Amino acid sequence: MSVETNVTQQIEVKVPKQHPAKETTSAFKWFHASSLNGGHMLVLATIASYFSVYMTDTVGISTAAAAGIMFVATLWDAINDPIMGTIADRTNSKWGRYRPYFLFVPVIFSIAAVLLFLNPTGLGATGKVVYVGGLYILLGMCTTALTMPQMAVLPAVTKNDKERNNVITLGAGFTAVSFTVASTFTPQLTGFFGGSYIPLMVIYGLLTIFCFWGLFANSKERYITTAEKSPFTKDLKRLFKYKEIYPLILVWCLAAVGYGFMFASSVYFMMYYIGRPDLISLYMGIISIGALVSMVVLMPIALKIFKTGQKAMLVTQLITFVFYGVAFIFGENLILLYVCSFIATAIGAMSNALVNILVNDTIDFIYLKEKTSLNGTIASLKGFAQKCGNTITNSGILALLALSGYIPGAIGQQPDATMFTLNFVRFGIPAIICLVIVICMKYYPLEKYRLEIDKMKNG
Repeated sequence: MSVETNVTQQIEVKVPKQHPAKETTSAFKWFHASSLNGGHMLVLATIASYFSVYMTDTVGISTAAAAGIMFVATLWDAINDPIMGTIADRTNSKWGRYRPYFLFVPVIFSIAAVLLFLNPTGLGATGKVVYVGGLYILLGMCTTALTMPQMAVLPAVTKNDKERNNVITLGAGFTAVSFTVASTFTPQLTGFFGGSYIPLMVIYGLLTIFCFWGLFANSKERYITTAEKSPFTKDLKRLFKYKEIYPLILVWCLAAVGYGFMFASSVYFMMYYIGRPDLISLYMGIISIGALVSMVVLMPIALKIFKTGQKAMLVTQLITFVFYGVAFIFGENLILLYVCSFIATAIGAMSNALVNILVNDTIDFIYLKEKTSLNGTIASLKGFAQKCGNTITNSGILALLALSGYIPGAIGQQPDATMFTLNFVRFGIPAIICLVIVICMKYYPLEKYRLEIDKMKNG
């Protein structure tokens, strides 16, 4: 992706020693929370839950080719994250450093989303792969160009941890609602439109544009230092010299893998492992409502009890591990499957939002050490880790199914290896991920700097 930036001018912004208790408006809070997590998330949630099946069973792309599309697209998406983050940190414009990207990128994203679900029936097998793969890559690049500035603008607007956490929590609520709608009701919504995804993508795209334009109009970048003229690799070197960030990058990646496997494998699991495609909507509704409860109800409670994202992540992932393990062993019992899936999702889904608090911790840590704001670059590292997780999720599930001998459409006739794989990707892998995250949070590397960071922000 080529994004024109102007780094020839310097903008000096003095960071005040003290900041007021309230630095954000209600409009900023709602538009920031709904920008990535409203219409944009509805598109991504639809893709996460249904696009793999759409590719293999509707477009007619082979499972191996679909896995290849996912792997190449999401790998490139991960690689360009650090590039976009450093570009954002070096952008100087009359609108600010991060805000310009909220104007034009949502329009391109929305167009790509519509075109992605146009079934290219007149193309051959290779043509379909090129068409779908090209649009999927473009969609991912637009998401990168929106995500890095959106994440970076929050700590540029406010230093207040309570305000930051409130915005992140509200965004998590929007994410949960979006996933609930997209993963649970997409079959009914597409059925209302004659089986077509296109009207949904048009509606979601217009909502995406509205929310990002609202964020542009209601954000004011206060806490940014001088834009660098040096090569972007210098910023990466400044970050990677601190060993404290390596476990965080791993957690950012694993949180995306765990969340992605939960949704992306569920349709396959119910259709082929349980053998009940008629229960897909019910099951997706159960885990979607679980995610909604997790982010809207339980995440604020967890933060209130445990005070920090690190402690909330540790406890909730440990509980989730237990319920994933039970579901892996006894998941053929539908009642137990529903109960364990709901509880595991209700407790564990907040991890995908709690990592954003860890990102803000990292931004504060680097400012403490380097005395400069590298919000975009740090956000890009989180994005890079998340996209690596998406690569593992999107291509990994399809690759494992292909290796296991998966037969598209063969309900009740899948090989034993495929049946084991379906159960393992739905519950076994997420359980292992929970355990690794618990270990990383137990030895959270930034905890020993917390007092210094608080003193820096309030001094």
